[in-house]
Amino acid sequence: MAENRPALNEANVEHDPIAQFAQWYDDARAVERPLPHAVALATATSGGRPSLRMVLLKDFDAHGFVFFTNYRSRKGRELAKNARASLLFYWGSLERQVRIEGRVAKVSRRESDDYFRTRPRGSQLSAWASPQSEVLAGRADIERRFAAAAEKYSDDIPRPPQWGGYRLIPEAIEFWQGREDRLHDRLCYRRARDGRWRIERLAP
Repeated sequence: MAENRPALNEANVEHDPIAQFAQWYDDARAVERPLPHAVALATATSGGRPSLRMVLLKDFDAHGFVFFTNYRSRKGRELAKNARASLLFYWGSLERQVRIEGRVAKVSRRESDDYFRTRPRGSQLSAWASPQSEVLAGRADIERRFAAAAEKYSDDIPRPPQWGGYRLIPEAIEFWQGREDRLHDRLCYRRARDGRWRIERLAP
């Protein structure tokens, strides 16, 4: 129930939004199942036509929030022309949301290589097999591609050159806490020109 949720006050939040996110993320991982790291990613074409999908957060730190995908996918093509995006975490068990806006850049090849090596073999093969977001003739098409990749790479599987990570570098991070009577708490951190964060309370 919303009335049992803690208040979100300017006086008791972290001055750094990444530290505040880390606290909330730990809370979510304790209670949210099965995917507390699932996050909606919004991108847009250079003309402003939006698209939205779920991805998985794989890392975050003071530099930003990292996810991985096929660079030739729809999101990858859109980010190549419009390198701005938004993330939205929703943790219903806690009645919390976190909205993150900023610019996006590819992570280093080493970061992509290091993460790719941690993926299960099947996920590594699918990265080679799938021409993500392209039209397929049918299910059998992708299964043939997967089988061909499995035959080609019987041992170690290298990272496909078209697959890797992105880092969203935040310019604004909003924390939303559900409260009674829909008088929700919304605190938004915005990065000023000097690099410091300022906190604003938004109307629910």
